Amino acid sequence: MTVDWTVPGGLVAGLLIAMVTAPVGVSGAVFLLPVQLSVLGVPNPAVTPTNLLFNVVAGPGALWRYRHDGALRGDLARRLVLGTLPGVVLGAAVRVFALPGPNVFRLLIATLLLPLGLWLSLRALTPARHHRSPAGELSPRTLTGLALAVGVVGGIYGIGGGSLLGPVLVGRGLPVARVAPAALAATFATSLAGAAAYTLLALASTGDVAPDWWLGLACGTGGLLGGYLGARLQPRLPERALRLLLGTLATALGALYAAQTLT
Repeated sequence: MTVDWTVPGGLVAGLLIAMVTAPVGVSGAVFLLPVQLSVLGVPNPAVTPTNLLFNVVAGPGALWRYRHDGALRGDLARRLVLGTLPGVVLGAAVRVFALPGPNVFRLLIATLLLPLGLWLSLRALTPARHHRSPAGELSPRTLTGLALAVGVVGGIYGIGGGSLLGPVLVGRGLPVARVAPAALAATFATSLAGAAAYTLLALASTGDVAPDWWLGLACGTGGLLGGYLGARLQPRLPERALRLLLGTLATALGALYAAQTLT
C-alpha cells in the first residue's frame, strides 16, 4: 500500500519556511513554490494559485502577532495594498493565458530568485550604513506605481507582491521592523484577490488553473503556525544571519532552475 505524503509534507514545508521568512517580511511562498513544483508535483499553472492560497491561509498568523505588538501602525501597508492589489489580478491573467509552459515558468523563477538572493546576501555581508529615511524620496504616487509593477510580477509568480517590495524598501533605508508587517499585509490582501482571480479564470480555461485546495490548505496551516512563531521571534533573531540564510537559499534555488531551463 502506497502512502501519499503530499499533504503532510506540504504542512511541514509550510511551517518551516514561514518560520524563517516571516521575521523579514518575505512570504514563505517565494521558497515554497519550487518545493510544490519539483517535490510535491503540483502541475502548471495550478502551482501559482495554490501558492496564493498558502499566503491567504498562512498570512493571519504573522499579521496577528505583528498587530498585537503594534507593528502594523502607519499607512505603509495601505499604500502597498493599493498598488499591488490591481497588479496581482493582471498578473494572474498573464500567467494563465501567456505563460502556461513549465520551461518559461522555470526561467521566470530563476530571473526573480537570483537577483533577490544576491541582493539579500550582499546586504547581509555589507556593513550597515546610515541612510536618510526614504519618506521624502518616494512619494505616495511613486510608491503606488512601484507596488503596481511588483503586484503584476507577484501575480504571475504566486507570491502576492509584498515579498518583492519588502527588500526594495529595506534597501532604501526603512527598518525591517516597519517593512516586514506592511509587506506581509500587502501579500495577504493581494494573494486573496489573486486566488479569487485564478478560481474565476479556471472557468474559462481547460488547463490546470484552479488551485490544489487540499495541498494549499495544508501548506497554509503549517505557514499559519510558522508565521506566528517567526513574527514572535523577530526581536530575538540576528537580522544579518537571517538575511544571509535567505539570500543563499534564494540564490541556490534560482541557479537550480536556471540550469534546468538551459538543459
